Amino acid sequence: MAKLNEMLEGYEIPKMAKVRQLFDRTLLENPEEKLIGLLRGKNLPIQKGDRIAITGSSRGIAEYQRIMRTAVAYVKEKGGIPFIVPAMGSHGGGTAEGQEAMLRELGITEAAVGAPIISCMDVAEVARTELGLPVYIDKNAVEADGILLLNRVKTHTSIREKYQSGLIKMMAIGLAKHKGCAMTHSLGTPFLGENMVRVGLTALKYLKIVGGISVIENGYEQLADVYVSRKEEIPETEPEILKRAMGMIPRIYLDKIDALVVFEQGKEISGTGMDPAIVGRPINRLPNTGPHVEALGVLRLTGFSRGNASGCGMADFISRRLRDAIDEEYTIINSLTGMKPFLANIPPTLATDKLVFQACVKAAGQIRPQDLKLVVVRSTRSLEEIWLSRAAWAAVSEPERVERLSDFENLPFDSAGMLQLFEAAIP
Repeated sequence: MAKLNEMLEGYEIPKMAKVRQLFDRTLLENPEEKLIGLLRGKNLPIQKGDRIAITGSSRGIAEYQRIMRTAVAYVKEKGGIPFIVPAMGSHGGGTAEGQEAMLRELGITEAAVGAPIISCMDVAEVARTELGLPVYIDKNAVEADGILLLNRVKTHTSIREKYQSGLIKMMAIGLAKHKGCAMTHSLGTPFLGENMVRVGLTALKYLKIVGGISVIENGYEQLADVYVSRKEEIPETEPEILKRAMGMIPRIYLDKIDALVVFEQGKEISGTGMDPAIVGRPINRLPNTGPHVEALGVLRLTGFSRGNASGCGMADFISRRLRDAIDEEYTIINSLTGMKPFLANIPPTLATDKLVFQACVKAAGQIRPQDLKLVVVRSTRSLEEIWLSRAAWAAVSEPERVERLSDFENLPFDSAGMLQLFEAAIP
C-alpha cells in the first residue's frame, strides 16, 4: 500500500482533548430486593413442579447475573423448576453451542445463577399471524409449563414502533431462533417494525407466558430500574417502560461530525455492532435521528462477537486488524437474516489505525485541519468519556453537559500505527 500511504501522508490528524459527557444517572441500588418484591407482588402463575423457561438474551444487560439469579430464585420459591433458554435469534453463529457460549461469556451459567442452560436451535410453530406467516418459538420453551421473559427495554436500531427492543421483540426474534427470526424479517426492511409487533403479539397470545421482567439502563449502562408484568399486562406496560428508557439514552452532543472513529464494534454493544443513531447511519430507510457524520472509521471487533461483524458495512473505512477478525459466513448469516445484507459489506481496509484516521480526515473534505470536527469513541455504548478536536469542542450543542478533562494533544499511536487510547482495557 505504498501509494496509499503516500497519498494520505500529508493529512493531519488534529489534536484531541478528552471530555466527559453527562447523562441521566438514575441508579437502582438494590435490584434483588426490588425485583423479588415485584415478582411476589404479581404472584405469577407458577405451580409446584412446573418447568419454567427463562429467556437469556445475548446483550450485556446491566447487573445481568444478579437479575437472572433473582428470577431463578423466585421460580424455585414458587416450587417451579427453572431453566434458561438462549433467546437471541441467529446470534452465536446460529448454533446451539455458540448461543450457550455467549450466555457463559455474560456470566450466565448454572453455577452463577442456579439454573441450567438448555440450548437448541429447534423450533415449533405455535400460531400463524393475520398475514398467514408462521410464528416459530424455541422448542424447549414451547414444551415447558411456562415461560418467564427477561430482557432489557430500549430503542431499536431500525424499528420505530411503540414496541422496540424488549419482551415483544424477544418473542418475535430472540426466542424465535434463527428460523423464526428470518421469518419475522421476511417482509423486508420497510415492514420489519410492524411485522415484529404482529409476530410478537401473536406469540404472546398463544404461548404459556407467566410474566415478564423488563430492565432499563441509565446513560452509563447501569441498572436504572426493573419492572415485572403479568402476561396480560405486557402489551400496555412495555410502551410506557420504553418511554422512560428513551429519556435516558446517551448521545454525542454534536449535530454535525466531520469524522467519527469508533474503536470497537461488537454484538454485545448493539445488534448492528454500532448503534446507527449514534454514528448517524440510519439502516431502515428512516430519517437520521443522530448526528450527520461525513466519514466513519472503525478499528476493532470485540472478541465476544466471535467474528460476527454485521454492521461494519456502515463504516467508510476499517482497520486491517478488524478485517482479519471477521468471520464472513457468520457475518453474512446474521446480516441476511435481518434482511440487511449491506451490513455485511466490508469497507475499504487500511493497514493501520493511523491510516484509518487519515482516510477519514481526507474523506471529510475539510480544507483547513483546524476546522475538522473529529470525534473518537471507544464504542457506541461507551460515550461518557470521548475525545474531541478543537473544532468539535467549539461545536458542542449542549455545553452544560460536557466538561473538558485534558489539554488538546496528539493522539497516541505506537510505532506500528495502532491507537493506544484504549489498549489497556482490551483483554
